[in-house]
Amino acid sequence: MKPQAFLINTARGAIIDSHALADALRSGQVAGAGIDALESEPPDASHPLLQGNVPNLIVTPHNAWGSREARQRLVNIMSDIVKAWQSDSPINVVV
Repeated sequence: MKPQAFLINTARGAIIDSHALADALRSGQVAGAGIDALESEPPDASHPLLQGNVPNLIVTPHNAWGSREARQRLVNIMSDIVKAWQSDSPINVVV
């Protein structure tokens, strides 16, 4: 990667070599990273990306998808499903 590149991983943690990424961030080989998934959840305290000496890194607990708007949509959908079921007009019926 180019030194000005930012790595974003919202997929699976195992697709990233965590040790290599930590080293690349420390040495400036990569400008920054945003990681939403690690190899194991919950991660061990000794995980290389959770050490205090890794600059320009944001690690979220595999919930970066959960914006306020996204969570509100889920609540609205569930509310619609429950109301439909209560009125004997179920939706999203799985057989």
